[in-house]
Amino acid sequence: MRIAELENRTGVSRHTLRYYEKEGLLLEVHRGGNNYRDYPEKAIERVSMVCQLKDLGFSIREIRDLLNALRNDSIDCAAGARLMADKKAAVDRKIRELRQVKKLLDREQKRLEQSAAAQCSAPDALDQ
Repeated sequence: MRIAELENRTGVSRHTLRYYEKEGLLLEVHRGGNNYRDYPEKAIERVSMVCQLKDLGFSIREIRDLLNALRNDSIDCAAGARLMADKKAAVDRKIRELRQVKKLLDREQKRLEQSAAAQCSAPDALDQ
């Protein structure tokens, strides 16, 4: 399939797809005699996996290493488990940070709502 179809089917821009190819995340790309990129059907799954891993906080290097290990069927389970533990710890930290931000936003929202209510219920100084 051409890049436009892959873009439409994955929702990932052609610029990003070219970047993924350049970074070695999409190695299955072939070029025809006309120099057009030709992506196999499995590129859809690969792009989806890359997007999911990025959303989980994996770096491009980590994704490339993981994809290469999958391609070569050479997963180092101990290293993979350490990587997953590190990512889980990072997610736990992010959850703690987001909970703190949520508490701050809740407090600020309540303060602003109380201030707005007080302004609405106070007699207008110009009417006196």
